[in-house]
Amino acid sequence: MKVIDIIKERQGHPFPSLEFVPPLKGDGITHLYEAIEPLMEFKPPYMNITCHKDERADGRIVSKRPGTVAIAAAIMKRFPVEVVPHMLCAYTTREEIENELIDLNFLDIDNVMALRGETTRGGEFRPEPGGYSHCSELVAQISGLNHGQYLEDNLQNAVPTNFCIGVAGYPEKHYQAPDLATDIRHLKEKVDAGADYIITQMFFDNRNFYNFVDLCRKEGITCPIIPGLKPVSSKKHLSSLPESFALEFPEDLRKEMERCGSDKEVYELGIEWCAAQSRDLLAHGAPAIHYYTMGRAANIKAVLRQIF
Repeated sequence: MKVIDIIKERQGHPFPSLEFVPPLKGDGITHLYEAIEPLMEFKPPYMNITCHKDERADGRIVSKRPGTVAIAAAIMKRFPVEVVPHMLCAYTTREEIENELIDLNFLDIDNVMALRGETTRGGEFRPEPGGYSHCSELVAQISGLNHGQYLEDNLQNAVPTNFCIGVAGYPEKHYQAPDLATDIRHLKEKVDAGADYIITQMFFDNRNFYNFVDLCRKEGITCPIIPGLKPVSSKKHLSSLPESFALEFPEDLRKEMERCGSDKEVYELGIEWCAAQSRDLLAHGAPAIHYYTMGRAANIKAVLRQIF
C-alpha cells in the first residue's frame, strides 16, 4: 500500500512511522529484526530503510551496508509492514537507479524515499558521471518510470511502475542552502517533479516545524508534511547532532542536557522531550510522526508508549 494512501486512509487517526539503518556489512540481519520486533506492537504501517554508500580515498565507491532492496524484501517477509527504501543521487548513475527501481517493482514494493545523499559538512556534492546533481531530477526519473518512461525509449509495451515518492524537508534549512526561503523553493521543485509527501529532518523545537509548514503552504506546497523526531540520548549529541544535521537545540533543552550528570540522565530527558514534542505536534494536527531509531528500540518504545 502506498504511504500517501495510508495517510489519507488514516486522516484524523495519527500513527507512528519508523526509520532503521541496515546492519553493517559482515553483520547478520538478526540485530535489525531485534530492533524492529519491540516496536511492532504500535503497528507502524510503514518503515524507512536508509541507504549508505561511501567514496574511498582511491576513488572507489563502496557500500557500507547491504543494499536496501534485499533488506526491504527481508523485512516485508518477516513483518506485516510496508517498507520505504531510500534511493540516493550520490554515487549512483541513472541506469543503476532504474535497475534498482525495477527490482523493487518486481518485489511489489510501492514506496521509495528520494534523497540527494549527503557529503561531509563543508564538502562539495559531486554527481556521478551519468548521475544527478539534484533530488528533483531523481524524483522526475521515478515519476517518469511510473508513466512507463524507461531510459531505453525503444522498449515495446513498457510496463509503468507505481511508486509513491517521499522526499526530505529541512525545518532549519539544508546546510548548503543560503536561506530557508530558497531551500523551500527547491523543495517545491521536488514536489512539482512528482513527490507525494515530505518527511522532515529531525528538529527539537516545534516552532521551527510550524514555521516551516506555514512557509511551505505559502509557496504552494500542498502535500502532507510529516515531522521527523529523534530522542537525544547522550551529552555528545550537543555537538554531534548540530554538526551532522545543521540543527539547533532550543535553549531550554540545551540547559537541561548540560545539567544532566550522566548519559543515563540525558537518555531519560530525551524520552520526555521527544514525547512532549510528539504530543504537541499531534495536538496541532500532524498526520503522523516519523521516528529516527538509529537501529535502537528502547527509547523509541518508551516514547511510543506515551503517545500511541
